[in-house]
Amino acid sequence: MNNTLKTTVDRKRPPPVKVLSGQLRTAVSRPADSGEGYVIRPGRGRSLQVSLVWMQGTVLEVQLDRNTLLLMDETGTFAVQGVNNIPKGKPCLSQGKYVMVMGVIQAVSPEPVIRAVKMADLSALAALHRRMWKLEVEDLQQVLA
Repeated sequence: MNNTLKTTVDRKRPPPVKVLSGQLRTAVSRPADSGEGYVIRPGRGRSLQVSLVWMQGTVLEVQLDRNTLLLMDETGTFAVQGVNNIPKGKPCLSQGKYVMVMGVIQAVSPEPVIRAVKMADLSALAALHRRMWKLEVEDLQQVLA
């Protein structure tokens, strides 16, 4: 692929949006003619289109045979699929770890499901990451919406 085409394709891909599982649970599908993804309501009549998300949470359950994790953030639980395929993702596959997951939304109801693209273990500074996460989500969504 030549550099001009690659740069054009990269610019069209939206960056991941930091979200909470509770926001995905109430998201609505975008109209078919406007592309893939969902619309979340970050507050005060604003809306934000999302398809690639960045989420953080504590690993509640590991199901390697199903290639899935169950995570929990402060607003609820969410499932992450495709975890066995993530390079350097093995350290994240333990119950109790605090992890970051970047992925594509597969479903929002009854429980959010994302297909992992990237994962990172944030357990070393979990207390700090947990305290800051909701503020980071709110800050980014204010800028984007």
